[in-house]
Amino acid sequence: MSSSSTPTPTPGDDRERRALRRSLLHLTPPTPAAAPLTKEPHSCCIPTPPVAGAACCCGPKSPTGGGCCGSGARRRPDWLLWGSGAFFLLGLVGHFLTGGPGWLHIFGHTCYEMLVRTWWSLGLGIVAVAVIGRVPSELVAALLGHSGSLNGLLRAVAAGVALDLCNHGILMVGMSLYKRGASLGQTVAFLIASPWNSLSLTLILASLIGWGWMGLFIVLSMVVALITGWITERLVAAGQLPSNPNAVMLPAGYRKKPALHGVLRSLKPSVENYSRLAMEGLGGSRMVLRWILFGFVLTGMLRAFVPETFFQHAFGPTLGGMFLTLVATTLLEVCSEGSSPIAADLLTRAHAPGNAFVFLMAGAATDYTELLSLRATTLSWKASLALPLISTPQVLLIGWLINHYSH
Repeated sequence: MSSSSTPTPTPGDDRERRALRRSLLHLTPPTPAAAPLTKEPHSCCIPTPPVAGAACCCGPKSPTGGGCCGSGARRRPDWLLWGSGAFFLLGLVGHFLTGGPGWLHIFGHTCYEMLVRTWWSLGLGIVAVAVIGRVPSELVAALLGHSGSLNGLLRAVAAGVALDLCNHGILMVGMSLYKRGASLGQTVAFLIASPWNSLSLTLILASLIGWGWMGLFIVLSMVVALITGWITERLVAAGQLPSNPNAVMLPAGYRKKPALHGVLRSLKPSVENYSRLAMEGLGGSRMVLRWILFGFVLTGMLRAFVPETFFQHAFGPTLGGMFLTLVATTLLEVCSEGSSPIAADLLTRAHAPGNAFVFLMAGAATDYTELLSLRATTLSWKASLALPLISTPQVLLIGWLINHYSH
C-alpha cells in the first residue's frame, strides 16, 4: 500500500508565505478593539480637517487671554475708557447748563472746546487706522524704507509733516504704523514731527507769528525728530531698547504696485465694506481713544481748579520761565490747534520765542497721552520713556538758544 506523503516546503516557499503575510497585515485596517483605551488630550492647535462654519481656534488670541477655543470668558470692562467717557459727557452737559458752580462751567467749556476742535481730526484718524489695517505689513515696510537707516527716518518725518492731523489723530496713526512694522525710531520721529506741522496749523501759525518764525520752527522740529529717531534706532541696535516684534523682512523682488492695487480693491465702495471699515477703525483706535478722553478730562480739571493768571504771568524768556513752560505743556493737555494761539502769545506778548518753541515741541515730546499709548502698544516703559528723555533736552537747548540770540 502506498501512503501519501506531504511535500517538504522549500526555502523559497517559506519566503513567499512570509512576504504574503506581511502584505496582508499592512492592508488590513485596524479593528475597533485595537484603538487605544485612553485618548490624547485635545489641543485646538493640532491641525484638524476644516469644519464648515467653525471658527479657527488657532487665530489671534482674544484680548482677555482666555482659551484659544473660546472658553466663554467675558472681557473685563475698560474702566478707563468708560469712566473718562462718562466724565467727558458730564462736562458736555455742564457746558449747556445755565446754573451751577463756576468750576463746572469751566470744565464743561473745556470739554466742549476739545470736542469742537478735534472731532474732525479724530474722525480722520479713525479712518486712517482702518485703512492702514488693510495695508500689508510688507507694503508699510517698503514705503517707510529700511529701519535704522537715514532714508527710513526721513520718510517717517516727511509722512508726519505731510499728514494734516492734530496730535490726537496722529497718535492713532503712529500706533497703527508701529503695529504694521514701523521701527521704534521711525514711530518716534513720526510722532515728534507731526503734531503741529500740518498744512492748516502752518497757515494758522504763520498768520500769528509770521512766516520767518514759522519756517524756523518747522526746520528745527524736523531736526529734533531726526536726531531723536536716529538715537532711538542706535539704542535698539545696541539692545538697550526693545525692537518692534511686528517688523517684517521684505522678500526678494518685492513689488509695491501689486500690493497697492490689492489695498485699493479692499477699499471698494459698498455699504457693507465701509461698515466693516468703520468697526475696524473704532476697534483699532480704542486703546488710544481711552487715553485721549482721559487727557481731555484732566485738562478740564486743571483749567477748572488752577488759576489762569498763573499760566499767563509766570512765563518769560528766562530759564525759569522755560522750565515752567515745559511743566505747563506737560500737565496741560492742549491739542495742537489750541497750542498754536498760546505759542503765539508767548512769542508776541511775553517776547519769549524760545518758550513758544518749547511749548509747541514739548507738547509732542512729553504728552502723557502719547507716553501711555506707546506703553500700551510697545508693552515697554523703556520704549515709551525714550521719547521724552531723548527729545526734551534738545528742545530745551534749542529754546534757550532762540531766546538768547533773539534779544
